[in-house]
Formats: sequence, C-alpha cells, structure tokens
Amino acid sequence: MTEALTISRAVARRFLAIRHFLAPPRSLPAESSSVMTVVDRIASLQFDPLEVAGRNHDLVLLARIDGYQRAWTEALLYETRELFEAYNKGLSILPVTELPYHRITWDRSRVRHDGEAFGEHGPLVEELLERIRTNGPLAAGDVGPRAAIDWYWRPTNQVRALLEALAEAGILGLARRDGNRRIYDLAERLFSAELLAERRPPRDQFRHKLLSRYRGHGLLGTSGSAELWLGTSPRVRMSYGLEGGVSFGAVGRGELLSELVESGDLLPVEVEGIRGRRFIVNGELPMLTAAEAEVAGGGDPGGTDPGVAFLAPLDPLVWDRDFLRRCYDFDYVWEVYVPAAKRRWGYYVLPILFGDRLVGRIEPRIDRKADTLRIVGVWWEDGFDPLADGRFVPAMAEAIEAHRRFGGVRRVTLPRSGRLRALATALRERQPVPAR
Repeated sequence: MTEALTISRAVARRFLAIRHFLAPPRSLPAESSSVMTVVDRIASLQFDPLEVAGRNHDLVLLARIDGYQRAWTEALLYETRELFEAYNKGLSILPVTELPYHRITWDRSRVRHDGEAFGEHGPLVEELLERIRTNGPLAAGDVGPRAAIDWYWRPTNQVRALLEALAEAGILGLARRDGNRRIYDLAERLFSAELLAERRPPRDQFRHKLLSRYRGHGLLGTSGSAELWLGTSPRVRMSYGLEGGVSFGAVGRGELLSELVESGDLLPVEVEGIRGRRFIVNGELPMLTAAEAEVAGGGDPGGTDPGVAFLAPLDPLVWDRDFLRRCYDFDYVWEVYVPAAKRRWGYYVLPILFGDRLVGRIEPRIDRKADTLRIVGVWWEDGFDPLADGRFVPAMAEAIEAHRRFGGVRRVTLPRSGRLRALATALRERQPVPAR
C-alpha cells in the first residue's frame, strides 16, 4: 500500500484554504472565466433552489471570485453550454466536457423510469416529447395540469413529474431556468451529437464520480454521511451491465478508491489527531508543500492579511461535517430543515472563515423589495473575539460589502443586539453605503 504523508491539523486547514481559492477569499479575477477555474478544480457545484442569501452555487463562487455575478454562470449553463445540470452529489452544475462520465446516472434512471413512470404514463410521455419536438422548449406550467401521481417525497402533477423523469434519464435537458421555473428541451438540441454518442464503461464512470468527491473537498477520507457518497457506486442491481462489475455500496467505493490510489490519481495523507487516511488529488502536492511552509514560517494564508468569506451551506469545504469538528473544532448544522423552535442559530446560516479558521456564523438575507442586505444574526465560536485582531473588522466589512454588491441592493442593516454592539459600530464606520 502507498505510504501516506503525515500533516498537522494546522497544515490541513491551510492547505484547504489555499486549494479552495480562499487564501485570500475572492482571489480570482472578476470575469466569467473564473467560474470555470473554480469548476475545473472542484469538479462540480451543488445546486439548491433556496435563495435567501443567494443560491448555494452562487455563494460558493462569490466566496472565491472578486465581483462575482450570477449572470456569468447562467450564460455558461444556458448560452455557451460549457456547464450543464445533472445529478452527482445531489443536483449539480458540471463541466460539459465531463458529460460522458456522468451518463451512468442518466442510463440507470432511464432503466428505472422505463419500467415505471414511462411505462405507466406512456401516452403522456409521448405527448410531451411531441410538443417539444414541434413547438420547442417547454415548462410544466405550459401544459394543463393532470392528475397527481406519487413522486419521490409527495404526490406531484403528472406533467411536472414526467418532465423531471425525462431529464433524469437524459432524454431532456434544461434549456434555461426562469427563476426556479425549469424550461426543458430535447437533449440532442442542447448537446453535440459527438458528445452524446461518447460512451465510457460504467466502471470508469463510477470511478470518475468517486474522484469528483475528492476533487470537490480536497481532503476527504472514506467515511461520512451517505449523502456525501451518493451515486459513486451502485446501490441497486440492474440489467444491461450498468454496474460495470462494481460491488455495491461501501465495498464498491473501496474497490474504486484502491484503483484511484494505485493509478496515482489520489495520494494518501494522514492528519495528526484524526483517525483514518484521507486523500488529496494528484497535482495538488505543491499546494500542500506551500501550506506546510506557511505554517512553519508563521505566515498568513497565501502570504497576505487573512480575509473573511461566508461559506455556502453546501460548499465543498464543509461537506464533511465530522472533519469540520475534528480539524476546525467547528460544529456546523444547516438548520434550514430544523423546526424553528429547535434551531440553535437560524434558518439560513453560513460559516464565517477568517484566514484558515472557522470563527463563527452569519445569517444574511437579501431583501430586494427593501433594497437591503439584512444581517439577521452573527454568532462567534467560543474564545473568538472579533475585535482582538485589528485585521478582522476590515475583512468582515469587505465580505459584507461583496455580498451587498452581489445582491444588487443599496443598504445593509446590522444586528442591534447588545453583544454585537461594538462590532456593529466598528462595521458601520467602514460601510461605504448607508447601514443602520
């Protein structure tokens, strides 16, 4: 077995800040090509439709790209089509060049839906496809509602359910989104014939999907929540050889991980004080070496004053919650699905990264009707004093200002609680726009 490198927790934190373009935050230039720079490194951006402080993928990019604009990603998705949506770790935004490695999800969904939804509702499936062939892109609301059918988590209008199923099977794709309204078109109109015809063996595709999780986080191990590994090995046996000879579940992942290590795609690492091997992507060893040198020399991340970033709830850096607890001493729970009475913090709360430390949480809300970015709450980790390091307040003010510009609003409101009064006063002194 390949011998593992051993690093300290401090080096692990520094390495992740560097490889995630967060040393300092918003370090990439203000241009649409920076979106592809991020995607090329972290493999995919997880999509979530909730838009409180911004959608998840936009927040991931906002933390890394100076002056990020959501229109850049929209154009890459729906105009130049350098990106596309498909299921990887949940619904994700992926580089179109990697489409052949993600067909396995389409193909397995096609087999499942052919035996269920498409067979049971064949006439409506053909009606929807004929409408699209004849009239062009179609949204569920363009067709009169039909009776509801059982669909995943709740009964759903047949039209919406079948359009979703056709997209999951790769028969349709997204022509565009109007807000969260999905407009579908035939896949052959959205992607080149050569790309759609390219086929990779199922085993190669599963191995690529597993590698994408290590590319996403940067220092994953072999454990973690089931959601972290969903789709990286077969869970249900199907016909047509769509397992590619890969064993089910964790056993299959173990087989594929061994292949990735043997091929040199992944390099094993051990973090002092954290049980179990972890892995970095081959080619990122120089970043690990740079992190070791910075920590040994007592320097700041990236050799600059530490900045502040607000991390998205599904940012790849925070995927592995157990690792956050062990490496950062930070317990993060996304409480959007927690009943209000049981929340410790708030509805849509984001971790605050300062340099390479997670120092607290913030709940920003973009209120376009009021033309305001509302900072609903801020919570600090035990032992962190936001006024103790003179570099923190200007860095925090810069992060808030970046979020305000992203939201396209004019004002910022800050919390009025007594425990935050001193910080709010310091921030107001640095606000370039009206804050109250």
